[in-house]
Amino acid sequence: MIDLMGNRAAHDAFFTAAERGGLHHAWLLAGPEGVGKASFARIAASRLLAHAAHSRVPVRGGALPEDDRTAALIAAGSHPDYREMARQPKDPAKPDENLARSIPIAQVRALQPMFATKPSLSERRVVLIDAIDDLETAAANALLKNLEEPPAGTIFLLISHAPGRLLPTIRSRCRMLRFERLSDAEVATVVRAAMPDVSDVECDALVRGGEGSPGRALAFAGLDVAALERAMAAIARDGDPSNALRSKLAKALGGKAAQHRYEAFLERAPSFIAASARARSGAALRTALGAYEAARSLAAAAPGLSLDAQATVFEMGGILARLAEQDGLQSRGAMH
Repeated sequence: MIDLMGNRAAHDAFFTAAERGGLHHAWLLAGPEGVGKASFARIAASRLLAHAAHSRVPVRGGALPEDDRTAALIAAGSHPDYREMARQPKDPAKPDENLARSIPIAQVRALQPMFATKPSLSERRVVLIDAIDDLETAAANALLKNLEEPPAGTIFLLISHAPGRLLPTIRSRCRMLRFERLSDAEVATVVRAAMPDVSDVECDALVRGGEGSPGRALAFAGLDVAALERAMAAIARDGDPSNALRSKLAKALGGKAAQHRYEAFLERAPSFIAASARARSGAALRTALGAYEAARSLAAAAPGLSLDAQATVFEMGGILARLAEQDGLQSRGAMH
């Protein structure tokens, strides 16, 4: 495991509080998705538990060695003083697919027997929720009772990608730990560590797609995002008057085997247009902003409405082509 990148201020704030003995009972780790909040929370949880069990283990630091007892128990899912809560798979046979839409109250209630007893291996226990945004309303209210009357020795680490949407009563019970987007160089470091054989071209494309989020960048891994960017750039540059580029892209992304690349295209197209808008002004900027809104609406609606993939890609290509139309108008105006 590589060292966590970025957000040193957030890491230091937490560990400093832990070292000084002033650790708040509930921490809200808030920031964009994929910037390392959950990774840090897991490291922090393991070090808190290891330090509580053996004071010779410093609370500040990176991931524990694999042969450390605390790390081994957590990895095996058998540490009696650690619980991690997240959305569960609808089909236990496919743990990485079709996750439930939310975390139900039953999962929160399942914590109560543990809270009824003292921690087993030390005076500390940790509950990590990834993400608290996913809690059903009833589940959030049930958790609030634990935050209001925290069980002795318990630290809650709550991951949130959208803290503004949480119950104000939950936010008020937590200390906020803010995580920011990483620099392109930091994202590239994470990508290269995870993908040692990645080409420079693909790495650059993944970094652009990540937009400051290593998790987002790695989610595009293996999808040849660089090729998608080249296709979008060609349409945006030339306008595709014969529809040949749009048709080729729609055919390539329309089949079931291309589902993940299709999803990546829907996610990248609005960002591609937004990047183009940042380099424009006047009428060209207005066109790009209109194209961005149209692309974002289409990308958001397509999955939920189960729109035909080929037709959706073709339509998105038409939105991208608006950029070339405006560029052409500007060029002709400059000649006159």
